[in-house]
Amino acid sequence: MLNQAGTSIVRGDLGVEETIESDNIVRWDGERLYVEQDVFHNGQLVHRKYRRTVTEPVARALWTIINRAKQ
Repeated sequence: MLNQAGTSIVRGDLGVEETIESDNIVRWDGERLYVEQDVFHNGQLVHRKYRRTVTEPVARALWTIINRAKQ
């Protein structure tokens, strides 16, 4: 189930209103952590399952949680 990741953002550089929807599931492809997102410009889908890389602080936090669960 997709949910909206907040309000729309006006992208002045593109001249569009951008909205992002995601299932907020962190995935691993063997090399990097990412979250799939659908990106809309003015309500029109422009990127389906866009892979946005998880930031380093989020990855480190997940690593800590996983290691604690193993103990």
